[in-house]
Order: sequence, then structure tokens, then C-alpha cells
Amino acid sequence: MEEKYHQDAERFGKLQEYLREFVYGGIDGAVTTFAVVAGGFGANLDTGVIIILGFANLLADGFSMSVGAFLSSKSERENFKKHEKIEYWEVENLPHLEREEIRDIYKAKGFKGELLEKVVDQICSDKDLWVAEMMKDELEMMQDNKSPLKIGLATLVSFILVGFIPLLVYLIDFFSQIEKHIFLFTSILTGFAFILIGWMKSWVNQTSPIKSILETLALGFLAALVAYYVGDILEEFFIKK
Repeated sequence: MEEKYHQDAERFGKLQEYLREFVYGGIDGAVTTFAVVAGGFGANLDTGVIIILGFANLLADGFSMSVGAFLSSKSERENFKKHEKIEYWEVENLPHLEREEIRDIYKAKGFKGELLEKVVDQICSDKDLWVAEMMKDELEMMQDNKSPLKIGLATLVSFILVGFIPLLVYLIDFFSQIEKHIFLFTSILTGFAFILIGWMKSWVNQTSPIKSILETLALGFLAALVAYYVGDILEEFFIKK
């Protein structure tokens, strides 16, 4: 029983590692899809057209964002490895210079005298530790152990799941003919999605939940407001004519 508990806790911990990507993918998904729906509503487009535009945006943008997140993470990892190889070469071929750099780093931290020399000796006695210190303190680079593939997948899943919410009422209307107050119901439902994802954002960033929720709501509805009026204006030029 205890072993199962530890296994479940370990799995939950691994999922938490990708919570940031899930949260920001969800925010982007909800904001962009709600903006498309608002723009379609402003242009008085039919429900079917709004659904088509919404799903086209949802899938295309979700894929684009996930690929971007994957490539960005992969690029950062490759860049870290490249500089790490350079540091290993310098430690092996220019040890006196690298040792002096370690001494300067720890002298700047307040170490001096015999203690400074002991710290330098200890670090320089282990090549891996030596390189790790150079990466962290000289180049200010920290290795991200998260999988680029899982980062991209978390972004895609959250973008589609949360981004689907603004389309839900329009889908129900398409099959059940709600007809009245569709956009109002959509706005309310999407508002709840913004509240939830805003609360999760506060957890990720360790900030005030109220502030994070209000920021997320403001961002979403501002984007929708802009899209609505753009749709309304463009309707005058391209549809009513």
C-alpha cells in the first residue's frame, strides 16, 4: 500500500513538472478561440461558420504552439550541451585558467584565505562538479531536465482542451438549436475557464490568486472585445456590401 502511494506521488510530481506548459497553453487556447468566436459573433456569422473557424484555429494554432514549445526547449537543451562541451574542453586543456576563474567566482561570493583555497581545491578535484559550477556561475546556464516532447505535448493538450470551451455552446446550438443568448452563455462558460486557469497560473507563479485570475480574465475579454469590433467593422466592408 505504501509503495503504491509513493508511486502515485511520483507520477503526480512528474505531471506537476509540466504544469507551467499546461497553464500557458490553456490560456493561449482559451484566449485565441474566444477571440475567434467573438469576431464571428461581431460579424454576424452563422453558427456553422463560427464552428469551422473556431476548430480550424484551435487545431492549427494548437499544433503551431506545441511545435514552437518543442523546438524552443530542444534548442535550449542543445545550446546548453554545446557550452557544456566547451567547458569540459577548457577544464581539460586550460585547467590553470579555469581554476583561476573558480577562485574569482568564490572570492566574489565572500570566500577568502584558506577557506577559499579549500573550496577551490574541492571543486577542481571533480571534473563534473567543476564544469557544473562554471556553467552555473560563469555562464549562468541551468540545465532543464524536462522532455521537449512532453513540453510540446502538454502545450498541445491544454491548448485544445481549454480552447474547446468557447466552442462548446456553439456546438450544442448547432445540434439542439438553442438560438437565444448563445454568445452570452459562451462568455460565461469561458469566464469560468479563465478563472480556473488563472487560479492555476497563480499556483505556478506563486502569486496572488485574485490578481492572477483578474489578469487572465482581463486578457481574455480584452482580446474578445477587440475581435468583436474588428468583426463588426469588417462586416460592413466585406459582407453587407
